[in-house]
Amino acid sequence: MRPYYKFLSALAENNHREWMLANKKWYDETRAEFLEDVEYLIKGLSEFVPGMDVFKPKDCVFRINRDVRFSKNKDPYKTNFSAYFSPKGKKSPGPGYYISIKPENTVVGGGIWMPEAENLKKIRREIDYSGAELEAIENDPDFKKYFGQINGERLKTSPRDYEKDHPYIDYLRLKSFTAFTKLEDKDVANGAYLNKALDAYRKMLPFNNFLAQAIEDVEDGSGIL
Repeated sequence: MRPYYKFLSALAENNHREWMLANKKWYDETRAEFLEDVEYLIKGLSEFVPGMDVFKPKDCVFRINRDVRFSKNKDPYKTNFSAYFSPKGKKSPGPGYYISIKPENTVVGGGIWMPEAENLKKIRREIDYSGAELEAIENDPDFKKYFGQINGERLKTSPRDYEKDHPYIDYLRLKSFTAFTKLEDKDVANGAYLNKALDAYRKMLPFNNFLAQAIEDVEDGSGIL
């Protein structure tokens, strides 16, 4: 059984440095198991996402320490384990695949969260040209089953250079392009979540391919994930 929830629940109730120092061995053991699971996900992703096999688990896992400099929440530690997988690395501006393990709120998904202005402009241009393709991706039964719809904060009005009656205005108003699905706690505890996550990643491959095509030079195929 995976030990994540027991540790994370205890951390949520004792989110301070003294507790973490006193339980460093417990944290190290729990993190080590998460790294093993991330390695499994990397191997699975490399079967359908070219370039993923060069990464080690530590390249994809986020630190548990929080950056509290600009946050009202001064808790020093995150209460989840998370990782991000992208062919261009964890800090890539391109699309990727995400997992966050947290009691009662474990999610998998991906896409692009809050792209920089230039990439956002490129994505909107691709939607303007090929919005029907994105609509077909969102309406695919497998995508619907896993993710429901494309998520992301939206502008209240139409973006500059696009009319409010544009046929794909709902997509053009997005400021992030993401899709997520929740996993059950029991599947995390017994390890079944790993293959369920990989299945979800496969279902969102066309979505990420669309985003990659929008922001990268794909004449030589380099933008296709």
